[in-house]
Amino acid sequence: MMKKKVIWLAAVIVVVAAGIVAYTSFNRFVGNNVEIESVMAQGNEDATTEGAGQDTAAATGAAVSSDELNGAWSVASGSKVYWSVTTSQETVNFVDEAVTGSWNVDLNDAASMTGEGVVDLTALDSGNSMRDSHVKEREDLLTVTKYPEATFKTKSISSVPTEWNEGTAVPVTITGTLTIKGIDKEVTFDSNAMYKGGQLLLSGKTNVTFADFGMTNPHSVALETQNEFSVQLELVLDKA
Repeated sequence: MMKKKVIWLAAVIVVVAAGIVAYTSFNRFVGNNVEIESVMAQGNEDATTEGAGQDTAAATGAAVSSDELNGAWSVASGSKVYWSVTTSQETVNFVDEAVTGSWNVDLNDAASMTGEGVVDLTALDSGNSMRDSHVKEREDLLTVTKYPEATFKTKSISSVPTEWNEGTAVPVTITGTLTIKGIDKEVTFDSNAMYKGGQLLLSGKTNVTFADFGMTNPHSVALETQNEFSVQLELVLDKA
């Protein structure tokens, strides 16, 4: 009798252990493995990591001259674009560090300010290679072999103050054309810009849908996925 109890207990332990392993594996596959890091938080412990649309705390620093800000800037190392999809379980983030682009600044004439960027979608990473391959290779999703890049080009940038202080976030609204899979969509990024340490930081976010770019909702039997997903820019720019 005692032997049967031991065997039964061992069987229960095996089943529970197998269940934990299976749940952990499933959770890793469908769950989030990427945390969003805002450039606004660099060197600023009080800043949030949510990026655009938030009030970013920053100590008021020295005044920044227009000569320091005006001119051409290029996207530098440390820049990232995040793509976030919300499922019935949680929000899953993808990060892409293969970002290039430029921004022309003129504090005295917002109409002349321009910006553009290119994201290499083959570098998209959610921390799960199987999921990444699924998203990048399916014809009803990104199809990166045919459309390896996403691009953005500004149409208008809201007026910004002519006087800036180092380390202080400046709200800015950027409207332009986002192109994915060869399909153009006008979007608006609610953003913050900041001059800090000789660099220009830009954090902005917009929401689009899969259908906007000819893609289907990637829901599965196990998970439901919202039709809307977000695109978040976290850019570091150097003076050209």
